[in-house]
Amino acid sequence: MVTFRWRWSAFALLLVAAIVVFCMAVQPVRAHLQALAVLREAAGQPVPLIADEVTAAVTKRDLTYNIGAGSRGQQIRARLYEPADGENSPAMVIFHGVHHLGIDEPRLMSFAAAMASCGIRVLTPELPDIKDYRVSEESVKTIGGSVKWFAAESGSPVGVMGLSFSGGLALVAAADPQYHRDFKFVMAVGSQSSMARVTEYYRTGSDLRPDGTVELLPAHEYGPLVLEYEYLEDFVPADDLAPVRAVLRAHLYEDKEAEAQASLVLNEVQKREALELMDVTSAATHERITAVGLKHAGEMSGLSPAGRLEGLDTPVYLLHGQADNIIPAAETLWMAEELPREHLKAVLVSPALSHLNLDGAGPGTMDNWRLLHFFAGVMQAAEAR
Repeated sequence: MVTFRWRWSAFALLLVAAIVVFCMAVQPVRAHLQALAVLREAAGQPVPLIADEVTAAVTKRDLTYNIGAGSRGQQIRARLYEPADGENSPAMVIFHGVHHLGIDEPRLMSFAAAMASCGIRVLTPELPDIKDYRVSEESVKTIGGSVKWFAAESGSPVGVMGLSFSGGLALVAAADPQYHRDFKFVMAVGSQSSMARVTEYYRTGSDLRPDGTVELLPAHEYGPLVLEYEYLEDFVPADDLAPVRAVLRAHLYEDKEAEAQASLVLNEVQKREALELMDVTSAATHERITAVGLKHAGEMSGLSPAGRLEGLDTPVYLLHGQADNIIPAAETLWMAEELPREHLKAVLVSPALSHLNLDGAGPGTMDNWRLLHFFAGVMQAAEAR
């Protein structure tokens, strides 16, 4: 998001001013202006002329809450962003993607604050496993429990946005009867339909689309590395797990100093194992990825919306970057294929995005408009009572 750019001519600015003056009472127009403000503010580019009309001051505070009960209970760290005068504003939960900063990731913080500035109370819960680069069923429980808690606090179902793998897990939670009624809608951004198919993509660089065509796009090393980290016991012997995991974790965290320090304690065999893990294109790595996919097929099914969406009556919005090489865009097409037509509110595969960043190569004016229009629909859904 931080690299997204909008270019304004003097005429365009005057046109926006005219829209603000004459059309602020028309909700669809206001939603588009809010969407524009959110996208630009999240990119660190405040919009002149309209910002004061469609945005407000924001307060934020850290909090903790409990989900579950008894020995299965869990305390969740979260951050709440609120419009300064919006105690009873519509509520939304945004779940971060796989990143070691979790709810402290700057792009997420900017985006949540921008949403709150448009009159929406935004909760960003921390997902401990996702923060540690592990996509797990425990995160489904954390997502479902957090939505349930915030819905109870708000007095009504809440909108939900899930980024990357968290989007797929949010759909899994929405399909679960114990959480279903607390979801107002789900927006999944760059998310998986089938973890097994994404795993195969990491091996082959191809992903089958519902229409029988094949998406060909070499996978970014990040995806296979996350898979290796999640199932490291299937890649290295038990005695080597701790030291090799420390190196791989630092590598994923992009902490070169910590990676160098962790590498110092490796013996020669462990150094070779770590190097093999880093070489995600090798035949040996591909062979192990295949074995992991087969061994953990049941577990991966529990992390996949695929097979759960046909009867889902929660409104769903699907957004994916056309050039996403971490979770390929074919995954969103599979979800769109399975969802009931009346509950699939919008689906967009956009060249304006890569994975979660608005830094796609060369989007045209209509591509930017389609993204703006898509997001305006989400803003309207979030604000609806």
